[in-house]
Amino acid sequence: MNTQRDGRLAGKVALITGGSSGIGRACALRYAQEGADIVIADRDTARGFEAVAEVRSSSNCRALFVEMDVAEEASIEAMVAEAVKTFGQIDTVVAAAGISSASYVSGAPAADDVPAKARHLINMPVSNWQRVLDVNLTGVMLTDRVVARHMIEQNIHGTIVNVASSAARLALPGAADYCVSKAGVAMLTQVLAMELLAHCIRVNAIGPGFIETPMTEAMRERPESHAAMIERTPMGRLGTPMEMANTALYLACDESSYTTGHTLYPNGGMFVG
Repeated sequence: MNTQRDGRLAGKVALITGGSSGIGRACALRYAQEGADIVIADRDTARGFEAVAEVRSSSNCRALFVEMDVAEEASIEAMVAEAVKTFGQIDTVVAAAGISSASYVSGAPAADDVPAKARHLINMPVSNWQRVLDVNLTGVMLTDRVVARHMIEQNIHGTIVNVASSAARLALPGAADYCVSKAGVAMLTQVLAMELLAHCIRVNAIGPGFIETPMTEAMRERPESHAAMIERTPMGRLGTPMEMANTALYLACDESSYTTGHTLYPNGGMFVG
């Protein structure tokens, strides 16, 4: 346990997949500000260690980086084992690892534009579809259940926060794999919340809109794409990773103690109700 007494997550251990950048990294920093020890799990080793250093320099909490791949169950099991070995337990998890397309690599230069129709379902290679679902949906499911098994074994009344997307409720031509995977995360959150009620484990999700992260970087660099994102967002701006982290924090702490099975959509008013 850490020695920090203040904060809404004081004495807790938080595991964050996809924690080296974007929303995941913001969650790591925000949770540490609230007193949690942090486990950052990601494929990107260099940025993972950078994120750990940032957590340590901005708080007096402990931080650990674990290299892992959410598409591999054995890798997730090893990640959880390493976190428990180091900190003794896991109290809350943010399943933030995800990709926008089969070719997406966070931090890498954007690939050349692919014509929109080439990304339509009737033209999409099944392998591309499967890759996105493996990471965005199955990866979240595997993360959730491996951590939940640990919580049940140690009788931890924990919290799980999945990162879905507003694309779970918006049909975006050329992004069927992404939309379907995120809609699956929203339903996974509901079902798992019901299954884990008896163990006092709460499961919720956030569904971000357009956020200033590496995933939207290529779109933000193209004036027409950036304008389209702004046009879809009634608030007239993109969200920030820290705004998403604040939403995730609410779902992770006792302030949301009567909430489970919900997806909150911090998206600047893209849709309501």
